[in-house]
Amino acid sequence: MHHGVPIKMEKVQKNFLYRNLANLTSILGVLPLVLLFLDDGYRYVIPLILFNNVMDDLDGVLAAKLDIRSRFGADLDNVCDAVAHVALALAVGAHFGGMILIASAIAAGSLIVRATARLNPETASGGGSPTNELMRHLLFALLLEQPLGFEPGSVLIPLFLLHTVSLQVPYRMHALIRSRARSATAVGAVNAVLIAAWLIPSITLFVAAAFILTYLYSFVVDGIRWFKAYGGE
Repeated sequence: MHHGVPIKMEKVQKNFLYRNLANLTSILGVLPLVLLFLDDGYRYVIPLILFNNVMDDLDGVLAAKLDIRSRFGADLDNVCDAVAHVALALAVGAHFGGMILIASAIAAGSLIVRATARLNPETASGGGSPTNELMRHLLFALLLEQPLGFEPGSVLIPLFLLHTVSLQVPYRMHALIRSRARSATAVGAVNAVLIAAWLIPSITLFVAAAFILTYLYSFVVDGIRWFKAYGGE
């Protein structure tokens, strides 16, 4: 009988790890952000945005494929997203300073409000742009500096302020590329394209245009549809 106790404990431990694989992935997506606090931490911001995006998608894929979804896991994912995306937005804002820092702080506030609302299933509406969409657009603004030779700061203020609004709109934005990627293969393809946009400057503009134009289309067209349906009430 005594020999069975360690075996049983081992099974419990393995079962615990299995059930929390997605949660561990969520946490691992945040921990490397400590690099931002180094003296030269800003130079890691692009790979950190990409890493966090991959890990955030991976935790969702694992939860679905392994059938280990839970309310705690969903809340943990939202909290980790909020921590990571606020840190990244403020890191970019602090690097450029001035009005860009103020705009990033405003966007960070909107990120926190959205994440907090999603913790309550009774108030979460499913509307607005995902916080990861802001991260992807920040990525493009930084990546396009080399091939286009423009100053990222010129677009960061409108980018932060536009997302401050789109994070809070009450309607779902249907045309977003990442939101339309439903299968694990499609999600992996989206992340592969983002990494390729980083590694291959010649395609960065085309990838950025696809994501940003579908975002603007969804923001405007879905907004018009929502207003026509509910604006008169």
